[in-house]
Amino acid sequence: MRIAVQAETDANESRVAATPETVKSFIGLGAEVAVETGAGRKSALLDDAYAAAGATIAPDAAAAAKDADIVLRVRRPDASELAGVAKGAVLLAILDPYEHIAALQALAGAGVSAFAMELIPRITRAQTMDVLSSQANLAGYRAIVDAAAAYDRAIPMMMTAAGSIQPARIFIMGVGVAGLQAIATARRIGGVVTATDVRPATKEQVLSLGAKFIAVEDEEFAAAETAAGYAKPMSPEYQAKQAALTASHIAKQDIVVTTALIPGRAAPVLITADMVRSMQPGSIIVDLAVERGGNCELSRPGETIVSDNGVKIIGYLNVPGRVAASASALYARNLLNFLKPLIDPQAKALAINWDDEIVKATLLTRDGALTHPNFQAPAQDQAPAPAAEPSPEAAVETPAEPAPQGQETSAASASERLASEPLAGEIGAAEPAASDAKPAPAEPSPRPAASTKPRQRSRPGKGSGQNGS
Repeated sequence: MRIAVQAETDANESRVAATPETVKSFIGLGAEVAVETGAGRKSALLDDAYAAAGATIAPDAAAAAKDADIVLRVRRPDASELAGVAKGAVLLAILDPYEHIAALQALAGAGVSAFAMELIPRITRAQTMDVLSSQANLAGYRAIVDAAAAYDRAIPMMMTAAGSIQPARIFIMGVGVAGLQAIATARRIGGVVTATDVRPATKEQVLSLGAKFIAVEDEEFAAAETAAGYAKPMSPEYQAKQAALTASHIAKQDIVVTTALIPGRAAPVLITADMVRSMQPGSIIVDLAVERGGNCELSRPGETIVSDNGVKIIGYLNVPGRVAASASALYARNLLNFLKPLIDPQAKALAINWDDEIVKATLLTRDGALTHPNFQAPAQDQAPAPAAEPSPEAAVETPAEPAPQGQETSAASASERLASEPLAGEIGAAEPAASDAKPAPAEPSPRPAASTKPRQRSRPGKGSGQNGS
């Protein structure tokens, strides 16, 4: 059994899919491991460390992939990078399958069994494999660190002989994994923290971390969460009340971090241009959803901009990669924990139970075909069925939107949520229905005109996994 660890080719990707620690574990399971030279350099992991753990250092990606039974990557590779792998080889990566069926078809054509690590179901035994949770945790932490670095004032209260400095007011929008970690980090550095989410269960978690919960808490709010932990669609009346409350609150904040993301859809706009204009000069907005369009109307992927009234809007790509060594360590352990049940320790070979619920939830390609029911080629890409009277206006069949993959087992405390919930933020995320249309960006909300140049969308194709992007 041969495992290949290739270097990432995306210029924004600094993580690596295996560490010397996990290489040693794979060798203990009977595998030979080949690591492409320089694969871990951006995560402070040098070739010597991999060699010391027992890996073979390959001169390039092709040499690493040659005859590999398993290929480990952070982001989805091009099919050409998998040339030379063993027939039926397994690929583990963050595949970002939404709207990229052609890329999945190319992987299927390469003959690999591709697993999307971001589709790990929300069940107890899969928690140690949960890529979205591990990466979102670091994204929430780093968002506060980046905000503090950009903020031109001190964060905690300071009392000196020359007078006092008031603490920074920090508002977290979206109380998923990233949001909870942002709250905890902001509290540790002395900020006065508030947070909001449409799910009533998050209030207790916010309070347990010492922050104040902001929401319109009426009868509709009390019934806003489904049994699976998703938010129900809110009425226009409630949305208007919540928007008014949020707008008045944002105007008083020094730092705002947004984490709201719905898998497979455009990020909901939570901060409009008018809200930005209401903030004080020097205030900071960190948009963790910028790779999917952004929660702030003025944010731009990969850029930090300053609005006309002096508000800094940070739109870093791949925020977990800004803590590359830690992100790689956690991601590599996620992959190790996913692979262990798929390996027969006696035969020292892959022995995959294709009926396992985790396997079925994450497997996208096998035997040259797309296997996941929610990620299939549109009808026009398939061989047409004979028809007596073809109609030019016939509807194109589209795949169903992904349904919730399991339920949260328990999240009574914030610490449990930090360890178990995979989504970085779910403000306004309605529970997916099996009968809905294929995963696609929701209709964008109207965007008021702004003096700043129009926001650019991020490059399609390869999400970082920081938000369930």
